[in-house]
Amino acid sequence: MINFHSFNGTITMISDFPIGQDDEEAGCYKLMSVENNSDELVNFVVTPSTYFVDHVAVKVGDRVTGYYDGDAPTTLIYPPQYEALVMVKENQNQHVKVDYFNHQLVSSDGQLALNISPYTQIVLTNGQTFTQPPTNRDLIVVYGPATFSIPAQTTPYKIIVLCIKK
Repeated sequence: MINFHSFNGTITMISDFPIGQDDEEAGCYKLMSVENNSDELVNFVVTPSTYFVDHVAVKVGDRVTGYYDGDAPTTLIYPPQYEALVMVKENQNQHVKVDYFNHQLVSSDGQLALNISPYTQIVLTNGQTFTQPPTNRDLIVVYGPATFSIPAQTTPYKIIVLCIKK
């Protein structure tokens, strides 16, 4: 179970992020600066394993949410720099929640409960069908309307199962 934290804002810069002397990895890592409406800035290190919801390419000016492991060690620098686990480009037609969902498919913060339908796609990050129950796992949930109850209930369009080892 990963302790997902998020930061939402507008991409202000994307550049290559050198990680060492190895030319084979040159260009494989990116540094993405994101600034929110309060002028707070976060740098995300985007790795080859960072999952982009809907596999979209992002550019400077796009509104995004970056998810990272809140328990991962980080250097004390400004602006803060986190390894991005999941990136979501803002889309008015869908909502996304990245969190651990328990045996009742309720998120760890108790804010969202999932009602899976036969039409809900459940896949791995590589696009292959996930054949086990999605309970007690870290999930990316893509959904539309939700109830106003607590927890809000929704029938997701798609669930992406994160098989990340911590």
